Amino acid sequence: MLLALIPALIIYVDTMLTPALPTISAEYGVSIAQTSLLISLYTVFGVAIMPIVGKLGDIYGKKRLMVYTLSIYLVVATTTSLAPTFGLIAASRFFQGIGLGAIPLSFSLAREQFPRDMVPRAQGLISAIQLSGGAAGLLGGAVITSDLHWQGNYYLVLPIVLLLTVLTVFVVRESPNLKPGVHLDYVGAAWLGVCLTAIVLGLSEGATWGWVSAPVLGLLLGGLASMFPLAWYERRLVEPVLDLKLLRRRNILISNVIILVFGMSIYIVFQAFTYLMQLPAPSGFGLNIIETALSLLPLVVVALPVAYSVGVVIPRYGVKPFLYCGAALAVVGFLLLSMATSAVEVGAYLTVYAVGGGLMSVSVQNLLVLSLEKGEMGLGTSLNSSFRYIGQSLGAPVSGAILSTFVSTYVVAGHSLTLPTRDAFHYCFYAAAALLVVVGLTAILAREVMGKRSSTEAPESGSSKDTRGS
Repeated sequence: MLLALIPALIIYVDTMLTPALPTISAEYGVSIAQTSLLISLYTVFGVAIMPIVGKLGDIYGKKRLMVYTLSIYLVVATTTSLAPTFGLIAASRFFQGIGLGAIPLSFSLAREQFPRDMVPRAQGLISAIQLSGGAAGLLGGAVITSDLHWQGNYYLVLPIVLLLTVLTVFVVRESPNLKPGVHLDYVGAAWLGVCLTAIVLGLSEGATWGWVSAPVLGLLLGGLASMFPLAWYERRLVEPVLDLKLLRRRNILISNVIILVFGMSIYIVFQAFTYLMQLPAPSGFGLNIIETALSLLPLVVVALPVAYSVGVVIPRYGVKPFLYCGAALAVVGFLLLSMATSAVEVGAYLTVYAVGGGLMSVSVQNLLVLSLEKGEMGLGTSLNSSFRYIGQSLGAPVSGAILSTFVSTYVVAGHSLTLPTRDAFHYCFYAAAALLVVVGLTAILAREVMGKRSSTEAPESGSSKDTRGS
């Protein structure tokens, strides 16, 4: 439960500031584009630091890195809540992204501290509770900002972060798979961090700065081009921070491709959903931010029991059947959303997607962790999380491009407004559904890791099977 609550809280803090962006913009006299940096900077640093935190966890201990990460996160989050200027808020929010490194550490520790047949149940619990963090962040952030102040969000979560950090010290056991004598590849770590920072920042700010602007093209092309000499450099090392040998393994490569495409589809729909619910009719349904957040509750209420239940039965039936079923149901959910004519129908159809999304989240996580050796769990899960956030960074601009292309002029309350057409939202849902078809087809190539058809790709470190141990 502790390892499940940590990722949920990190995701909650990630999203709780979104409803407060207009308030921050007015309070500090900055533009909406500038306040949006508070969201993208958090992700940029998080994606850049995750592989480094994961590799350090493999070397020095995942519990130790979890405690260090949460402690730094607590300090930086406190600084964010007390910052007197927008510049300091942005700087603190940037380094606050280190909290994202705690998410893959949670999955890694659960993999190490449970016997193999209990791993899917543990992963299911973590995934189930993590799913609630985003929707809860939007709703909680909106309510707290309207009743108190945007800083009140931090005042409420900081004691919880402190409590979880203390509990981690006393409850979680240290990883048994340390690598004494091995040192972090600092050059490769810094190099990889810079590359990922450039790529994710370019993707995050493309819509604001312009996709063909010099800064965006320079960031994207520079970040991608720098990966090639980094790969050549890392090949010579015994313990590289960018271990390309991991991606040569079928299940690990497939897991990363699936999570990238899955993350991309989620953010295409998430952004389209937000505009659809809040824009005035006839473009949208005219809800406020709190009503929009409440409309996401079916996603949480359904996904929680589904994700955990799947984790319970995966040892018997395997991972792949649930990946197929999840992708199929999510596709149906997106196609139904494209036909919704009211906010009530959107909530009902979102429930269908929630079942499919819950199935996929748990299945792909188990496909990954059960294909990794325990000694590489930190780096493997961190790279997977980086792929997820890169996919999300790709999804938002795709949705934005569709919504800005298919527009029409409407007269709303006596004013002429240029808004996305309903067809624009339909195209977003179609694009997301097509991506999930790719997920289902890609899953065919994976090797089963559980059940009667199991063909585990990665052997256990030092043992052919798990034991409970002490």
